[in-house]
Amino acid sequence: MQDVEVIESPEAAAAALDPVRARLLGELAVPASAAALAARVGIARQKVNYYLKSLEAHGLVELSEERRHGGLTERVLQASAAAYVVSPAAVSASAADPHANADHLSAGYLVALAGRVVREVGTLARRAGTSGGRVPTLTVDTQIGFRSAADRAAFADDLTAAVLDLAARYHHDDGQPYRLVVAAHPVPEEES
Repeated sequence: MQDVEVIESPEAAAAALDPVRARLLGELAVPASAAALAARVGIARQKVNYYLKSLEAHGLVELSEERRHGGLTERVLQASAAAYVVSPAAVSASAADPHANADHLSAGYLVALAGRVVREVGTLARRAGTSGGRVPTLTVDTQIGFRSAADRAAFADDLTAAVLDLAARYHHDDGQPYRLVVAAHPVPEEES
């Protein structure tokens, strides 16, 4: 089971976002059969089986084991990931294109960049998972409080200078290209 899976397909996104299927995905963090799930969620086993076949067809659940009971075989399934993120590509082929927004200080531009990160890293993770490899990434996540807009602007200038200096120092034209995104946004009130 992956930690996070990025859903690229519109059909898989629709299946995962369906309330009943989403609940079954949550329940399948622990492997279970259709009969066990039906008892847990209070839905007929036949209906649970129908939903599971749809989720399995989209790669959102996978076979964990098969148990033989007399002449019957019970399939035990589990979610393919602990969590799912829907890529903007599942909504539109041109979704999350930062080049479509000229205002690099706008929320729209930041959202488009974040969408591109989800799309690109999801693609890399899927490829690495197929070959059994890992994606070498670097993430810095912190929170900072600014006393004033002037402090925020000065910080942005200093950060820009530091990043440009580091990029110039470590960049090699013949090196493996990496995308570096540095972003800042206010923390929503309910989270602060």
